[in-house]
Amino acid sequence: MKRLIDRLERLLEWGGIKKDIALLALSGAAVLASLAGFSPLPFDMAWVAILLCGTPILLEAFIGLVTAFDIKADVLVSMALIASVCIGEYFAAGEVAFIMQLGALLEEITVARARAGIEKLVRLTPRTARLLEAGGERVVPADQVRVGQVLRVLPGENVPVDGVILSGRTAIDQSVMTGEPLPVDKAPGDQVSSGTVNQFGAFDMRAARVGEDSSIQRMIRLVQSADAGKAKIVSLADRWATWVVVVALAAALLTWLFTGQIIRAVTILVVFCPCALVLATPTAIMAAIGNATRHGFLVKEGDALERLAGVRVVALDKTGTLTHGAPRVVEAVSVCDSLTNEALFRLAAAAEQLSEHPLGKAIRAGWQEQAGGALPAAEEFSMLPGRGVAALVEGRRVLAGNGALLAEQGVDFAPPAAAAACLDRGCTVTYLAVDGAFAGYIALADTLRPDSRETIRRLGQLGVEPVLLTGDGENAARAIAAQLGVADVRAGCLPQDKLTAIGQLEQAGKPVCMLGDGVNDAPALKRARVGIAMGGVGSDIAVEAADIALVNDEVKELPHLIALSRRMMTTIRLNMTFSMAQNFLAIGLAIPGLLGPVVGALVHNAGSVLVIANSALLLRWKRRAR
Repeated sequence: MKRLIDRLERLLEWGGIKKDIALLALSGAAVLASLAGFSPLPFDMAWVAILLCGTPILLEAFIGLVTAFDIKADVLVSMALIASVCIGEYFAAGEVAFIMQLGALLEEITVARARAGIEKLVRLTPRTARLLEAGGERVVPADQVRVGQVLRVLPGENVPVDGVILSGRTAIDQSVMTGEPLPVDKAPGDQVSSGTVNQFGAFDMRAARVGEDSSIQRMIRLVQSADAGKAKIVSLADRWATWVVVVALAAALLTWLFTGQIIRAVTILVVFCPCALVLATPTAIMAAIGNATRHGFLVKEGDALERLAGVRVVALDKTGTLTHGAPRVVEAVSVCDSLTNEALFRLAAAAEQLSEHPLGKAIRAGWQEQAGGALPAAEEFSMLPGRGVAALVEGRRVLAGNGALLAEQGVDFAPPAAAAACLDRGCTVTYLAVDGAFAGYIALADTLRPDSRETIRRLGQLGVEPVLLTGDGENAARAIAAQLGVADVRAGCLPQDKLTAIGQLEQAGKPVCMLGDGVNDAPALKRARVGIAMGGVGSDIAVEAADIALVNDEVKELPHLIALSRRMMTTIRLNMTFSMAQNFLAIGLAIPGLLGPVVGALVHNAGSVLVIANSALLLRWKRRAR
């Protein structure tokens, strides 16, 4: 029996959406030909629809009953098909089979799952490593590195395994693991993770975790396991199917027993055939998807909007989601009487104009935004990895970097209280010295998107609780949360921490929608009830891990999507209530013989048209602003 079931399931999986459309077109033409009484073949043309559309329904019903005693809408449809054929009502059988498969096609289109992005995550895994041995340096496959071996990492290369820096200073781009917008300075004794990118200086490291135990491999396993743990939604039609089957079958049997007319019993099965019930969900989902598309959302999972309607918590990544994801100058302060704030800013921008460090680029960009104009040349420029830059600008020796740079260059330096306050707010501070004397500082921060505050306010109106999940430090996270009015803040989150937080919220009965943009968000996007990725600034892996992509990065549209999903569920319930009421009314007419199988099929399919029309109203629906 198991072998038979496996063969039947493979048969049902054969082909694709294009094949289904072709079969439906042929079946629809056959049904119309049967209705018109036209048949170029020696049998009723409705048999074409019965065979092409009815056979998969019968197979699905059989597999569900045999493997799990799962009574779905297919069971009632199968009974109606068999009964109609038995009494010679071929048109009714073919027409019902055609309508049911049309609904199945709509559902297949909307539920088609996007391909997982795990293969792209795998591409981030370093392929080779520079192994240092007594005879010199040798390039080996990264998966052959053993714990304790010494490796060298050059600028621009991925860190091959997890380990500890032995010598050298650099800045590491850790966004793949933490989502932090800025590279992190590293020195001997600091830990580095596989998959992160060495930005500037070369360094030697000792391998600590290798192979399957490395950070990037653990993230791949997290993404794979997160999707398996996501709750699957069962369609409302299938949830109601058991009771529909019981009621329809009981009514048909009782009618046959009391009237002795099997045609009346068959009519009951035909009119109770859940065509409108099955169409209620996919048509509403397709219309809602069309609405969402106009607001910048690409819905990749057909049941994502159904899941979104039940969400009570939105977990938000900070960097690139609520903020721009790039540092911007927020303050330029001179402590030197001979230099104004603007003059100090100009010298810093000139000194940084040859720098490739993100902070240096941000200082240059900030100067162009605020003042503009040509900058003087930076002579004798040197970049000191993990420290900053030094340059000669208009005959003045300029240092721009962290406190360690100024201390190493012999600058008498004491950070002012205002700079310390900037650090407390989560800013990054670049200190400046001119001609050997401390001259001031420039504060940079990742700034909020213009609509982030309004988005949080509107989420609150919908009764949705915002939670900030970020890999950034506590100070930066708290500063952003205070501006947004978010009470629940969880900072310093690695991918597994975000995964754990979402699991805890789900276990507490709070279905979660995760909104993120980075590779480090991919496991959480998979695990959440609904994952939404920033499609513009987000990584490919995050987009493919999510159920929905926000193509234009307009976070302000999120409340509309949640409200739309709830409206969609209301529409589905209205559709189903109408279809069931119509079916019971039709039964009342079929029992005394006022409704025959063919007319009954046409009547209940008129209800299907009304269901589709009601669903179409979602295409233009928009929540009223408050």
